Order: sequence, then C-alpha cells, then structure tokens
Amino acid sequence: MPDAGGLELLAGELRERDADCVLATGHFRGKASIDVAPGAINDVLAALRDNGFDFLASVHGLDYYPHEPRLGVQYELLNMRALDRLTVRLRVSIDDPRVPSVTPDWPTADHQEREVYDMFGVVFEGHPDLRRILMPEDYEGHPQRRDFPIGG
Repeated sequence: MPDAGGLELLAGELRERDADCVLATGHFRGKASIDVAPGAINDVLAALRDNGFDFLASVHGLDYYPHEPRLGVQYELLNMRALDRLTVRLRVSIDDPRVPSVTPDWPTADHQEREVYDMFGVVFEGHPDLRRILMPEDYEGHPQRRDFPIGG
C-alpha cells in the first residue's frame, strides 16, 4: 500500500491530468484508497496502470443506504513489482447509476461488472455484454441492495 505521502503523490499526478478526477484520498488500517469522479474512472485506471498498478484484482459493488450517492463501485489494483495494493472507489446516485465500463481496457472486469450490475443495478456503459449473470433474466430487483426485501 502506498504510504500517505506516496498516495498524495499519486493523487497529485492524477489531478495534473484532470483537476476534478480525485475527490478524496484515504488511509484506513494501512489500506490506501482514492475516491474518483465516476466519469473519470477509465482515465484514472489508465494513469495508475502507467504507475505500475497493472493488475485489476477485483471489482465490487457497495450500497451505502440510506446515504446518497448511494451505490458504490470499488476497484482493487495491484502493483506486483512494488507489492502495493490500491483501492479506487466511486459512488453514483440510485436515480442514475451509470458508470463507464472498464472492460475494454481491463478484460478481467467483464464478469465482475456483470455481477455488480446484477446484484446492485449499476449500469456499466460500453460493456460488451451487460446482462444478468447470477439471477434469471426476468428477475426484478437487485438482491444485494440494502433495501431489498428479506426473503426476495
């Protein structure tokens, strides 16, 4: 994990490319994170790839109910040479849960974005095959949202 100084240097480099892309940085229990604007996710991940974070380990969905923006997407990046890990996070409103897909540049995100779409309802624009992966196609709702009725 980049230390606090290294994290701020990374965030500064990202801000040089796009002043509005980084919303916040944080360290919690030794884990570094960068919060980014949803529309900047592809540019941010490309810049981090140039900085050695070239392995996208996972993509996760989150629900911050009852807070808005409510839905989150979290990307776990690894720098295998420096043995660093970095979390890139973004949040979108439940009214318009759209995020650009990273699948064209990071093929490993394909099924993971589909799972976040299926379970949380986040729409990944530009995804080559965005459809349900765990629930039946005709299923209504997103079962990992916190306001989903218990028992389905």
